[in-house]
Amino acid sequence: MSVFSEKAGNNLEAVRSTKPLIHNITNFVVMNFTANALLAAGASPVMAHAINEVEDMASFAAALVLNIGTLSDEWVESMIRAGKTATGLNTPIILDPVGAGATPLRTQSAKRIIEETGVSIIRGNASEILSLGHQESLTKGVDAMHTVEEAAATAKKLAAELGVTLAITGKTDLVTDGELVFSIEGGDTLMPTVTGTGCAASALVGAFAAVDEDMLSAAATALAFFGLAGEKAARSAKGPGSFMVALIDALYTITPHELRAGARIVEA
Repeated sequence: MSVFSEKAGNNLEAVRSTKPLIHNITNFVVMNFTANALLAAGASPVMAHAINEVEDMASFAAALVLNIGTLSDEWVESMIRAGKTATGLNTPIILDPVGAGATPLRTQSAKRIIEETGVSIIRGNASEILSLGHQESLTKGVDAMHTVEEAAATAKKLAAELGVTLAITGKTDLVTDGELVFSIEGGDTLMPTVTGTGCAASALVGAFAAVDEDMLSAAATALAFFGLAGEKAARSAKGPGSFMVALIDALYTITPHELRAGARIVEA
């Protein structure tokens, strides 16, 4: 059992005992699903994006998750305001740059959030992560066109440049803080067939970051938890619809002991 495997169970216990408030400024498509994922894991979600309340909400949240899936100019301003408040309070900020690289609005908005707020963790697919760096990257909608392996070297360099932890999800997940790199095995092929699974992963990273001061550990253990839940859900699912329900159930029923035994986090 790795050190992070033990930490994964400890983090899940902490989330369930403290029920941290996770402030999500996220997209219309996934609000319900990500809120349910957080509730099932044991956290307390709030979905608040109104520009005249985000600073107040961010002021007492344990973590802030910013997801650019359905952007508007006002939503970007809300994210910046909430992010600045969270930064001033040293509250973890998780950025999910959905579709970054696909359009200038998405790419520029993600980069602006990074520049103007103290983002702690960026969780995205390989193409989204690559688009935030200096090398050219293209995305097809929100689907990755680059593998985790192709993004690893750039991710390590980019994490060091930005001073953040990067979590790249794919068939194998990769987490790096610019120095250490860890790979996380898990999940199932049904996960990409349900919209919002990546967004839910980002929200769960926020929950774990709320209880773990080490952002590298928080990201790796949260992804190990989500991957294990995906595997457990797939065993009873008949297709995408039943898988979505089973995934919420798995997030609720997995015990800290199961997570310690099932987390597969390895230094790369």
